[in-house]
Amino acid sequence: MSALRIGTRGSELALAQAEEVRTLLLQDEVEAEIVPITTTGDEGTPAGSAPIASSAGLKGLWIDAILDALRNGEIDVAVHSAKDLPADDDDDLTIGAVPERADPRDVLILAEDREPGPGVRIGTSSLRRRAQLLAAFPGVQVVELRGNVPTRLRKVTDGEVDGAVLAAAGLARLGLAPADARELGVDVMVPAPGQGSLAVQCRTDDRSARAVLTVLDHLPSRVALVTERALVRRLDGGCSLPLGAIAAAKRDTVRLAGLVASPDGARIVKAAAEAHEPDRAAGLVADQLLERGAAAILEEARGA
Repeated sequence: MSALRIGTRGSELALAQAEEVRTLLLQDEVEAEIVPITTTGDEGTPAGSAPIASSAGLKGLWIDAILDALRNGEIDVAVHSAKDLPADDDDDLTIGAVPERADPRDVLILAEDREPGPGVRIGTSSLRRRAQLLAAFPGVQVVELRGNVPTRLRKVTDGEVDGAVLAAAGLARLGLAPADARELGVDVMVPAPGQGSLAVQCRTDDRSARAVLTVLDHLPSRVALVTERALVRRLDGGCSLPLGAIAAAKRDTVRLAGLVASPDGARIVKAAAEAHEPDRAAGLVADQLLERGAAAILEEARGA
């Protein structure tokens, strides 16, 4: 086949992710080219502000044009941060590959000589991160912080905030290693479902692309992602809700840990389970979370 056309957003991180996939394909002697695409979320959004939601939801804003291009045959595959994909799959599109997952943890970046304590301002736009920061570091002030990774780091350096929480995988893919970066273990901050994973989509009926993408697929990473997405579906959650999940596949089992937290960090419920099938693990964890009050927390967050 001719060079595979890889669709992606044009942000620095998105391009780095697409280049990671292109390099992996090249190792198997598959030629590919990257096609940057502007999404609704990229258009007309003032720097540092939040995009306006549409009927597709916030997640759809960042992938809509890419999915259109994939469906229209303008590109052959699309590369996404897995955490940006809605948990419900479209019949005409499929995740053809999940490459080996990068570090799924969050990282706390602090300005020089700052410690996470009372009065320290830590920036994030994530309710999940906000809740867990407030629970882990009593007295910190969590403030709204938006923008791409370099922008957020610059705001820490310039003193607009004392710290920021970022994904370890995003920093690594951009080759960034801030001086005061503290990895937050999952006992402190449960990651977003799919964090650190890439999802390489193609058309379901494109047998050629699906065959090519099999060389990229890392089974333990795929199983973990499938499990985390199953939990999101069961809880009717998403990236805008205070929901965390992390799964790990080992031999013929998968272990899943999940968290739901109120945005103020006052109420946090956790659960974990192990099973042979992703859906079974997700069902066990979802049932435990719901029994412990997750439904009320999520409903309040949706109405906030």
